Amino acid sequence: MKRRSVLLGGAQLGATLAFAGELVSPTQAAKTAPFGPGEADGLPMPPPEPGATPRLPESDPSRTLMEHGWRFHEGDVPFPEPADHNATYLSVKAGNATGAASFAFDDSDWQEVTLPHDWASFQDVTESANVSEGYRRRGIGWYRRLLKLDPSQKGRKLELHFDAIATHATIWVNGSEVAHSWSGYTGTIVDLTPFARYGDDLNWIAVRVDATAREGWWYEGAGLYRHVWLVSRAPVSIATDGVHCHPVQQDGAWTVPVSVTLENIETASADVSVHARLLDPEGKPVTDGSASASVPVLESTQATLNLTPGAVRLWSPDEPVLYTVEVDLQRDGKVVDSRRIAVGFRTQRFDANEGFLLNGTPVKLKGVCLHQDHAGVGVAVPDALMYWRLQRLKAMGCNAIRMSHNAAAAELLDWCDRLGFLVMAENRLFDPAPDYIAQLKWMVRRDRNHPSIILWSVFNEEPMQGTHAGVEMVRRMRAAVRKLDTERPVTGAMNGSFYNPENVGGVLDVMGFNYYQADYDKVHAMYPERLLTSSEDTSAYETRGAFASVPQAHVVTSLDKEAASWGATHRETWREIASRPFIAGGFAWTGFDYHGEPTPYAWPTVSSFFGILDLCGFPKTAFGIRSAHWREDAPMVWLAPHWTWPGHEGKLLEVFVISNAEALKLRLNGKVIETVAKADRIMGHTFKVPYEPGRIEAMALNDGKVVARAVHETVGPAVALRLTPSRTALASDGEDVTMVTVDAVDARGRHVPTVNAMAQFTVSGGNVIGVGNGDPNCHESGKGLKRSLFNGLAQVIVQGGASAQRLVVTAKADGLKPARLQVAREARSVRDQVPAIPSQMMLADWRRSALFAQRPDPSIAPADGDNNSWDFVHAGTPAPKGTAGWRGYRTAFTPWRKIGAQGGTLHFASITGRAEVWLDGQKIATKAQSAAGPLDAPVPAGKDTRKLLVLVQAEADTPSGLTGPVSLTA
Repeated sequence: MKRRSVLLGGAQLGATLAFAGELVSPTQAAKTAPFGPGEADGLPMPPPEPGATPRLPESDPSRTLMEHGWRFHEGDVPFPEPADHNATYLSVKAGNATGAASFAFDDSDWQEVTLPHDWASFQDVTESANVSEGYRRRGIGWYRRLLKLDPSQKGRKLELHFDAIATHATIWVNGSEVAHSWSGYTGTIVDLTPFARYGDDLNWIAVRVDATAREGWWYEGAGLYRHVWLVSRAPVSIATDGVHCHPVQQDGAWTVPVSVTLENIETASADVSVHARLLDPEGKPVTDGSASASVPVLESTQATLNLTPGAVRLWSPDEPVLYTVEVDLQRDGKVVDSRRIAVGFRTQRFDANEGFLLNGTPVKLKGVCLHQDHAGVGVAVPDALMYWRLQRLKAMGCNAIRMSHNAAAAELLDWCDRLGFLVMAENRLFDPAPDYIAQLKWMVRRDRNHPSIILWSVFNEEPMQGTHAGVEMVRRMRAAVRKLDTERPVTGAMNGSFYNPENVGGVLDVMGFNYYQADYDKVHAMYPERLLTSSEDTSAYETRGAFASVPQAHVVTSLDKEAASWGATHRETWREIASRPFIAGGFAWTGFDYHGEPTPYAWPTVSSFFGILDLCGFPKTAFGIRSAHWREDAPMVWLAPHWTWPGHEGKLLEVFVISNAEALKLRLNGKVIETVAKADRIMGHTFKVPYEPGRIEAMALNDGKVVARAVHETVGPAVALRLTPSRTALASDGEDVTMVTVDAVDARGRHVPTVNAMAQFTVSGGNVIGVGNGDPNCHESGKGLKRSLFNGLAQVIVQGGASAQRLVVTAKADGLKPARLQVAREARSVRDQVPAIPSQMMLADWRRSALFAQRPDPSIAPADGDNNSWDFVHAGTPAPKGTAGWRGYRTAFTPWRKIGAQGGTLHFASITGRAEVWLDGQKIATKAQSAAGPLDAPVPAGKDTRKLLVLVQAEADTPSGLTGPVSLTA
């Protein structure tokens, strides 16, 4: 394997690797390769990338993350049955939601969570749970959050954006049911404007998530697992996903047609202008343009213009060059809204004989299918982890991704643009009914500017694909896509029905094969004009680090020998695709292992064996195979298995070698045992080698010169743990994560591939958000501070806090010296977050006494049944001006559970006048100033009904009383 030298040191890279209190030497740390396990004395994963994970640029400055301050309850909260006709009548009125959707609901003992949040990832596996979901229970859950809006927001267009909720969801705002989501993969936009409250009048948001609803046959997660945003825009503004600016080439010249959808919530139409400019990759202006529009009241309109850039640099997987379209909306000469959209200049065309052409050149789609989950975190995948996963694929030579079988996170597509992937974007549900066609349209509208996307897929393996009804369904779904995007073709992943008298292949722009490789030639001969690609293939099985199949233990060899009955090995599959130019390419099932769909084994297996990389992103032998198939940028060679086999001395071991070079040479302990003059890049080479401890080496040769080598050595017993971060620094923004590889080393610092010890971790300067080891049969929790190594490896995913504190991770295991890792922090601003508001019990309804000339006794109270001598008032309502004097304000309340158990704080947002606060006959607070101001008072624990009195001294001719909301917090 080709070796890459990297100098590791705290001063230069910001990360140090240590075990037994000593630093690992640079020579020990540097011997690795970008392809994964290679040299036995090196790191088992690539060395850390320099610096912190880059942050994606913000495209919409009007939005603010809203991921703190959420409270979560696992399990349903039944709505109370109305007591009588009047209660029933009121319960169905706007703003009158009951139960957990009401403002007064006691959520004080709910769990505080930060989004993204996948509650299914916290569940233990259990055999009685659904097999396809990976034996993790999902069920129903509730989220609640308070939101305070500044009065300056009144009159603006306000939205809540839920990027995805798994799975079905109902959303309430201020007691009104405002949105439903029928898919766990599409975004939900709530127009908050008509429901909003401002100042001290708080808004409450409630979300009921039904994750018993199932859309797929894999692990789908549960909850608010993608980002949530508060959006605040001018009353006349650019609509969400309202800019379409995908470049096109016509008659050899490039143009950027810019279409901007505008909205108006004011009471009169508004005249505005749209200004667009194109910036080159260095941020320098290239060209600009403008257009005017009149936006009608509570309607939308479009402003269109064309940008003509002249000569441009083209986007491709090898050079993913991005330009930026900046769009400003101006009113009366002032910018009131803006967007920044990354775009790429590239042409694409599918051809019936040449496959896929990018920028006029045939490009084979070297693709993988991806689900969206990862070890430890489930589907709540941080942006930085998405980036890292894509880097693993890029290192393999992968250039294409099928988002199977659902709309991907927007951030994942942003990374695809920047890293250079060709994407098949896929719709989840095959259904042209209004609710579901809306999901398809949402995906296309949101994603149509991405240069990475080359195909829209409207279905996967649908039984109706060979029927008249299926044809009619595809026709309608295709029409919906093409109305929004005329540039990209529509495909569907067909698993049969190719020869039915009526089948959807004839109405798709590009027909996708799921498997059926034996039919490539027949379909091409029968329909020579059809555009064809493999949309899914392979389905081969491997257990990472295993080199013999043990069916009774649910272990599959990692030597590319076993595949599903409908698929083939990685080598057999790519041989069929690579040899046929008319097949545009393929998408291997799958890039990574994923939770659920355990095949070919079920319980106690809980995840798949299909991945080229395992659940943690550790490479299997398939990674080396695909690297040989796909990499053109550098010579490589892959050697399997490892060379530590005590007790196998003299026995024949099966050794597999594959390379993209011309020739191969295999050497054991300095002696050449095999030479291959013409290396088979597709199938590789298998040798039977008597096991002899020492050093086995595979060398790749071009023109007789060694251009890459892979080495395994027989290592000694493990003596210590080692920790290796994915990057040399961690950003101080509270969002960045580092994936820490945990392995064991021998006395010479060499990776030991057979250790399965339980490791325990401690962390400062960050939080562990997930752990894993890539074992499909492991039942250990993905959360917490311990994880066993599996075939020598485990992973800890650490998210840094919003501080400059250095990240320190330690690991220990019985019988091994502990490891300590330090990772420097890289200064980075914290993205704005909507402030969290504590859960609070509102004391809204009060009785107010008449005016007393002198301070009354604190025992004053209306008599039982007296509905006349004391006024009924709402907190926040001032008493009328008049003569000076005292008034009493009384209420009674039963504390929320948490407050009753441990006490709380009574908060008066505003009292005007001097005041005394009495609880159950005891004075608990005094306000000495007459001017309006807040007041806090401690409330001791107690579960019984409490009686509260506030005595307020009013000044003459001045409003007085409880002039703001009153709340009680734990």
